Amino acid sequence: MPTATTTASAHGQPLSRRSPLTGWPAVVSVMLGIFAIVTTEILPIGLLTSIGSSFTISDGRAGLMMTMPGLLAAVAAPLVTTATARFDRRLMLCALMLLLALANFLAAAAPDYWVVLASRIMVGITIGGFWSIGAGLAERLVPPASVGRATAVIFSAVPLGSVLGVPAGTLVGDLAGWRTAFTGMGVLTVGVLVMLLLLVPPLPPVHPTRLGVLGGMLRSAGIRFALLLTFLVVLAHFGTYTYVTPFLEQVTHVSGGLITTFLLLYGAAGILGNFLGGAWVARYPRTAFGLAAGLIAAVTLLLPALGRRETGAVILLIVWGIAYGAVPVASQTWFAKAAPHAPEAASVLFTASFQATFSLGALVGGVTLDRTSPSTVMLLGGCTAVLVVLAVGARSAECRTGPDGTRHPRHDGTPVEREGSEVLPGHGEERH
Repeated sequence: MPTATTTASAHGQPLSRRSPLTGWPAVVSVMLGIFAIVTTEILPIGLLTSIGSSFTISDGRAGLMMTMPGLLAAVAAPLVTTATARFDRRLMLCALMLLLALANFLAAAAPDYWVVLASRIMVGITIGGFWSIGAGLAERLVPPASVGRATAVIFSAVPLGSVLGVPAGTLVGDLAGWRTAFTGMGVLTVGVLVMLLLLVPPLPPVHPTRLGVLGGMLRSAGIRFALLLTFLVVLAHFGTYTYVTPFLEQVTHVSGGLITTFLLLYGAAGILGNFLGGAWVARYPRTAFGLAAGLIAAVTLLLPALGRRETGAVILLIVWGIAYGAVPVASQTWFAKAAPHAPEAASVLFTASFQATFSLGALVGGVTLDRTSPSTVMLLGGCTAVLVVLAVGARSAECRTGPDGTRHPRHDGTPVEREGSEVLPGHGEERH
């Protein structure tokens, strides 16, 4: 097993410092863990009809497999992380990955639908715990100069799960049945568990997360602003993207095979956006977040008009993929910089808000779609994303000017922005 040197933090607690040679395999292991989680979470999208037919249930009831994990993850994120605050974080990652493997195998062998739902409860617990712990580990695995890139690598698992995981799982399900798809995910998860055991060093807890810590963080203006931005942008995205297939079918009139191609292009663009966001967000957090939200707003507002033709639809989907690819890493980084002394607690709030809004966005979009049309869903999502741009712009103006319109330091003495730097949200630290 790779070794790690240990140094003391400013608070006298041990921090793991690793060389790039040994740190990056650990980063990749965490990334593959999130890849397995993301793929398992959204795998039922492509298998919904098959699973519903197996148990003679409606597609709506089968859809509980999608809504349950996100809601449970929002609850599990603070509860699991605080309950295990004194445990080695490597041990917790391995335990949660084992739980995910068992969930996949349980779903594959389920004799009744309620057993499948029980497995999805296990998935939700895994999402809440693993994301909360793993999302903020980059700074403990690689040198400080590489933290931004390492965070981007970890969050590249999100678009990779959409691009590779779900299409591959759906293909396996079509060829060999949905149970085989879940079995394959179980085997993959066991492989990731072995990698975590071999490649991730011991990670004793630093700044253990307690419910009181989370409550205290909510009193921070920077954290509350990060929660607002994450809520709005995730609501805008998942309220629209969840129903992009009905839009392409009913408005663009694209055939099923071509829809798959369009979505693959979207996912590939998401990978690009993830790494672009990782490169920019460390130096320009507001700009990266605002630009991503602005592009999502532009795409969803333009889709009802330009998306009626295949060329316009595919171009807008590619831009959408690039924009949303930057959102998870930008949001996680914003939380981390708003609470630099409690990175794991920041990850808990990020995970809980992200997963809860994921489920809420899909629900709101579905209700809107049933009552109106796919184009209306896109327009409402675009208006929501515009609110993110306005909020980011207002925060930028607040940092740069005083009440009389001239440039002033903030009331707490925080320096104003200068060219090539941005004041970090919520605590007056400035990056150059």
